[in-house]
Amino acid sequence: MAEPDPETEAELEAEWGEGARAEPRWPASVAVAVAIGLQVVLPHRIVLGPVWVLPSLEVALGLAVLVTRTQRQGPESRNVRALAIALIALINVANLVSLGYLVHALVARHPVGGRTLIFASVPVWLTNIIVFALWYWELDRGGPAARVHASHGAPDFLFPQMDSRGSTRPDWSPTFLDYLYTSFTNVTAFSPTDTMPLSAWAKVLMMVQSLASLLTVGLVISRAVNIL
Repeated sequence: MAEPDPETEAELEAEWGEGARAEPRWPASVAVAVAIGLQVVLPHRIVLGPVWVLPSLEVALGLAVLVTRTQRQGPESRNVRALAIALIALINVANLVSLGYLVHALVARHPVGGRTLIFASVPVWLTNIIVFALWYWELDRGGPAARVHASHGAPDFLFPQMDSRGSTRPDWSPTFLDYLYTSFTNVTAFSPTDTMPLSAWAKVLMMVQSLASLLTVGLVISRAVNIL
């Protein structure tokens, strides 16, 4: 992959402006809201603590991130990014705990009906897609705020557009939808498809996500169908 030309990047910055290159945050905010909603509809026996506690904490963190980002001008601060990462981590931990409860219910042969297992496993599987898309979006090249600058770090994911610049705008950079697509294909194929992980943390996250999806689809959902 060819390295970007600093002079070309500077020209693009002057031509398009940082505002034109900046990525809208509302798709990620909608994804967070959907993930919280999926946790609310989970059966109470596969949720850590009262069903309203974790979603309430996530809503509070989400509002803090939105308010801070709206009021702040210029580059994103470390505190704002730390809040965003804490929010994603909380959603991820809650979802992994729910998956653990589901697996335990099967292994310990608890009297759980097939319909209940399917009703519980589908939101867990969908949340798995959303939360890892958020991880990829927030961590790749230092985050969405850092990616708009020519001085961003080395890419953690290799998208097809990065190897075929003639097929898109010269200043193309991935948006949340690109990471959501990457997350979806990873849980359905249990491996990378057209987007390759480059850094160690990206490979580890994709491995964890594939394992969680394999447990959900291969163990929980298949067992629920057999019960039905």
